Amino acid sequence: MERERFGLEWTVGHSGSPDEEPAFRVPAKVPGAVQLDWAAAEGWPPFYEGTNYKDYEWMEDRFWSCRAVLDAPALSGDQRLFFVCMGVDYRFEVRLDGVKLHEQEGMFTSFELDLTDRLAPGAKLDIVVFPAPRRPGAERGRAEAAQSCKPAVGYGWDWHPRLIPLGIWDEAFLEVRPALHIRWAETVCRLPVPQEGRPLQADVCLRAVLSQPGGLLRWLVRDPAGNLVAERTLRAETGDVELRLALDNPALWWPNGHGEPALYTSEALLLGEDGQALDRSVSRFGARSVRLVMHEGAWNEPSSFPKSRSNPPITLEINGRRLFAKGTNWVPPDIFPGTLDKGRYEELLEMARDAHMNLIRSWGGGIVNKEVFFDLCDEKGLLVWQEFPLACNDYEAAPDYMNVLDRESRSIIERLRSHACLALWCGGNELFNGWSGMTDQSPALRLLNRNCFDLDPETPFLPTSPVTGMGHGHYVFRDVSTGEEVFQLMPAASCTAYTEFGIPSPAGVEQLTTFLPAEELYPPRRGGAWEAHHAFGAWEEDTWLCEGLIEHYFGPHRTLEELVERGQLLQCEGYKCVYEEARRQKPKCSMALNWCFNEAWPAAANNSLVCWPAVPKPALAAVKQSCRPVLASARIPKFSWREGEWFEPQLWMLSDSPEPVPAVRLTAYLVIGGRRHALLDWTCPELEANGNAPGPTIRFRLPFADTGGRMRLVLEAEGHSEWNSSYTLLLKPGEDGPRRQGLNL
Repeated sequence: MERERFGLEWTVGHSGSPDEEPAFRVPAKVPGAVQLDWAAAEGWPPFYEGTNYKDYEWMEDRFWSCRAVLDAPALSGDQRLFFVCMGVDYRFEVRLDGVKLHEQEGMFTSFELDLTDRLAPGAKLDIVVFPAPRRPGAERGRAEAAQSCKPAVGYGWDWHPRLIPLGIWDEAFLEVRPALHIRWAETVCRLPVPQEGRPLQADVCLRAVLSQPGGLLRWLVRDPAGNLVAERTLRAETGDVELRLALDNPALWWPNGHGEPALYTSEALLLGEDGQALDRSVSRFGARSVRLVMHEGAWNEPSSFPKSRSNPPITLEINGRRLFAKGTNWVPPDIFPGTLDKGRYEELLEMARDAHMNLIRSWGGGIVNKEVFFDLCDEKGLLVWQEFPLACNDYEAAPDYMNVLDRESRSIIERLRSHACLALWCGGNELFNGWSGMTDQSPALRLLNRNCFDLDPETPFLPTSPVTGMGHGHYVFRDVSTGEEVFQLMPAASCTAYTEFGIPSPAGVEQLTTFLPAEELYPPRRGGAWEAHHAFGAWEEDTWLCEGLIEHYFGPHRTLEELVERGQLLQCEGYKCVYEEARRQKPKCSMALNWCFNEAWPAAANNSLVCWPAVPKPALAAVKQSCRPVLASARIPKFSWREGEWFEPQLWMLSDSPEPVPAVRLTAYLVIGGRRHALLDWTCPELEANGNAPGPTIRFRLPFADTGGRMRLVLEAEGHSEWNSSYTLLLKPGEDGPRRQGLNL
C-alpha cells in the first residue's frame, strides 16, 4: 500500500542561455540552492563571513541547469512512475532528454509529471532555472521584484544582503504509485462560533481527487488521543470525491496559553474492488473558529462630526473568545530557503512558544514557508498571519504578473487552508504606504481578496499591514530627531494593534566573532564587514548598531563586550516597555508583534530577538517576562534618571489569562548600590479574565549612591513569585549635585 519514493542524484551547471549546455557540472544538493552547490564545489569560504556574499552576485544573471539521470525502477502492470517536485525558485523549464515537459513561473506551486511511458534507460531530467526576475527600468533593489511573485527580500533589505537564491528549494523525487491512487486530498473543519447554551458541532469535510474513477474510499477520523470517532465509506463513481461528517462537542484547538491545541487525524484509504488497500492520505485538522472583530467601543469612534468610517477590525476571536495577540514578525530563517528543514523550524518555533507568544506574522517580503512549518505551528498552538509575496512595492496589474499571482496565490491558499494555525490572510507588507503607493482598489489586492473568499471564505483577509488604526514602528529605542524614548512614544500612542515595532541591539560577542574578520572586530567602523552586516547605514542615522545612542546613555565604551552589553540592555528594556504598554491599552489594542523574531543571516546589529541561525539574545528572555499570562508591571516615564529627581512609575497588574486572577498584594522597591529602598505596597483587586488593573503611582525622591550608574525597580507579588517583575534603569549624578569620577555606566 505504501508509495515508494526514490531520491535522485543531481548535478548543476550554468550557462548564458536556456538552450546552451553548461561547460561543466558540479554535484548538487536538493533541496538547496545553486549558489551553495557552486560555492561548495569551488571551495569558497562561507558566504556569511565578512563580505564574501558579494562574490555570489553574478549568479543571479545566469541560467542554471539542474540534472538528474533517471534509472526507472521496475513497475508492475498497475503501477505508474511520477516525478514530483514541491517547488523550484523561480522561473524554470523541465525537460526530459531535451524535450520540454513543463514550464512555470513561481516557486509556490508544486507539480508532478507522469513519466511511466516516457522514460528510457539513462534518461536525463533537466530543470533549467532562469535568471532572477527584474522589473525593466526598476532601480536596483526590491523594486526589481515588483512584477513577479519572487520574494523581494533577496534583492536587499536593511537586514538582508542582496543575494537572490535560485534552484530546487523543496523536495523533488520519483514516486511509484498504483494506477488508481489519490492524487490530492484535504480535510477541512468548519466550526461555528461557540455560543453559550447551544450544542457545539463541527462540520468536517474530506475532499479527494483520484487518478481515475473506481474503488472504495474509506475515511477514518481519530480524536487527539487516537481513538476512532467516525468512519465513512463511499464508492468512487467519479474522480472527485467528497465526504462529510459532524463531530459533536469536539475537542477544540486553542492557541498557546489558552488551552490545548487539540488535533484530530484524518485518514483516507483507497481500496480496490477486492478490498485491498491501494493508497492512503493522512492529515490532521483542528476544530476551531477564527474571526477578526471590532474592539469594545470601536463603533463609537470617531465620536464627533464630521465622521469617517471606524477603524477596521483587528481583534482576534478564537472559538468565541477574544484574545490579546502576543507575537512577532517571522522572516525567512535563512537566505537560502532550500536549507530549511523540520529541525531548524522547530528550534525557532519552540523559542516563540516558550516566550508565551501566540501569533506569528509571516512577513510578505519573504517566502511562504514549507509545509512542516505549518504542521509545527498546528502542534504548538501558534497562530499564523500569512501574507502573500508582496512587500513595499507597487505591484501593477500587468497581465503576465496577474496570471502568475493568480496561480501562485491559489496554490498557497489550497495548501494552507486546512491548517488549524491559519489565523488570517494578508495581501502583503506596507502596500498602502507612500513608498508602495497601492490602495484597496489595486487589482492585485482585489484578486487576492477574491481568491481568499472563493477558496477559504471562513478565514479573515486584510489587504495589507498596517491599515487604518494599526501601527508600524518605531524601530529604535530613542528617536534622535525628537529625543523621545520608547518610554514616552508608546504611552502617547493609541493604535488598535502594534504589528511592527523594534528595538535594535548588537549580536553577542561570540556570534560576532564567527562572521566578522578579527582585524575588524573592534572598534566597529563604517565600511567593511560591520556595515555589510547592517551595523551602519542600514536604515536611518546610525542604525542598527546605534553606537551614538548607546554612548548618549552610557558614555564611551572601552571594549566590544561593554558595547554589546549596553546595547542589549537597551533592547531588553525597550521591548519590555512596548509589549507591556500595548497590553495596558486593551481593549482598543489587541496585538503586539515585534520586528522581528529571527534573522536570515548573521546581522552584526538588528531588531531581532534571535541571532542567525538560532541563538537567542537576552531580549528574548525579557520579552518572555513581559508576555507571561499574568504579571506585575510598571509604566515608567523614562530610562535615564538623576539623583534628586522624583521617580514616578505607575503600577499595573496585567492579565490576558482566560481565567480570573485572584487579588494580590504587590510590593515595590528600588535596589541602588546593593541597598533596598521601599517604595509602596498595593493590593490589586481580583481581575476578570483577560483583564488589567491600574494601580497607584509611586513618588520617590532618588538618592545618589555609587551604583555603577544603574538601579533596579522590583515588583513582588505576595504568594505568586511567578508574577514578579524587574526593570533596569540608569541613575546618574544630578545636574548640580556632586560629580563622581570614574563612574562605570
